[in-house]
Amino acid sequence: MPSNTTDASQYTSEERNASFTNYKWRALIGVTFCYLFYYTGRQTLGFAVAGLQHDYGLSKYQIGWISATMLWCYAGGQFINGNLGDKLGGKTMMIAGAVLSLAANWLFSFGHTFVFFLLAWGLNGYFQSMGFAPGSRLLTNWWGHKHRGFVYGVYVGFSGFSSVLAYILPVVILGTMQLGWVWIFRLAPLSMLVGALVLLLFVSERPAARDSVTAEQSSTGATSVEPDEELTSAQRYALVIKDWRLYITGLALGFQNAARYALVVWVPVHFLGMDWKTSTTLIDPKWITVALPIGMALGSLSNSWISDVLFQRRRYVAIVWYMVLACATAILMMFVPHGSVIAIALLFLCGFFVFGPASSFWALCPDIFGRRAAGTATGVLNTMSYLFAGIGEPAIGHIIDTTGHTSIIFPVVAGLCAASAVLSLLIKR
Repeated sequence: MPSNTTDASQYTSEERNASFTNYKWRALIGVTFCYLFYYTGRQTLGFAVAGLQHDYGLSKYQIGWISATMLWCYAGGQFINGNLGDKLGGKTMMIAGAVLSLAANWLFSFGHTFVFFLLAWGLNGYFQSMGFAPGSRLLTNWWGHKHRGFVYGVYVGFSGFSSVLAYILPVVILGTMQLGWVWIFRLAPLSMLVGALVLLLFVSERPAARDSVTAEQSSTGATSVEPDEELTSAQRYALVIKDWRLYITGLALGFQNAARYALVVWVPVHFLGMDWKTSTTLIDPKWITVALPIGMALGSLSNSWISDVLFQRRRYVAIVWYMVLACATAILMMFVPHGSVIAIALLFLCGFFVFGPASSFWALCPDIFGRRAAGTATGVLNTMSYLFAGIGEPAIGHIIDTTGHTSIIFPVVAGLCAASAVLSLLIKR
């Protein structure tokens, strides 16, 4: 009789472990799949620059301010929504953000003045901020420190593939479908609904939400379940803001993110220009630009994994190496012809090294602050990073207007990456 009891207990434990493993993988796949489509709602502006200039006479400086407004609203939203992800749950926040961002994109497509575009794109930035930090919190509910480099590599890596979609869909809409620029904002963001539906149907917020799963996480690499009531919103903010490491990391990430958005927004302008449909270069410029987000996606998949495997979770080492290599490739980009294989290769490498460290930067948040404040820390750090990115956009637009040379973006990117590398040396975690 005791033997049967022991066997039953062992069977129940194994069954619960299997159930937990199933749900944590569903969480990783569901969250990354949902975020896979998020950038189709915010990284498509570069493809509409020519249309906005032609139809409404906007300058690149004004378009830079439209982009900056989105980034700053995204930054402010991160400060708020990271904490709300800790408080209300990442699943609810991500689904709401996808739906509201879609609505803001449609609103933008009906714009007709600079101020209208500015406000609509800023509103979209706030709604977009409901995705990343809450999603990070949801993942930390299921995955612990042991696998954090892998998890953030996948999560941020798929955000890179989201950039690929944000490049391919406008190319298809403008080129293959021969539609106007307004349809970029009406059709491409519809994909966010697919991701939100998968998250709604297949992902559970936390282990405690399933009766079949208990605190078995210690045997599977995750941290134990902690009640949300342990920390109030004020306590979470205090825990994060008083730590000096946040500010060093935020500055380093800020320069990296400014370099990233300099590429995301202005590379299509550099390679496509006003007459891209009649280009006579060997390789169609619209496909050259796709090399950038593909490189970004693969770079972010690799960096945090490298920080785990090669550098024993010393993430700053992996960050510095990538930033130095990004600086070098950005400088080389100034001297290559538009329609060449070399341009494709260097643009791929530039994206690879510029965006790659993002996964290691974000893995630092739960590393430093723990699971209970992971969403808040991610949100605050993202606020700092997007403030930097927002400052850069109108400045670059003004420089391009003044000089008439879009290639100026590459020395700017090189300088930003160099600054990020120097600051990252101070991150000893």
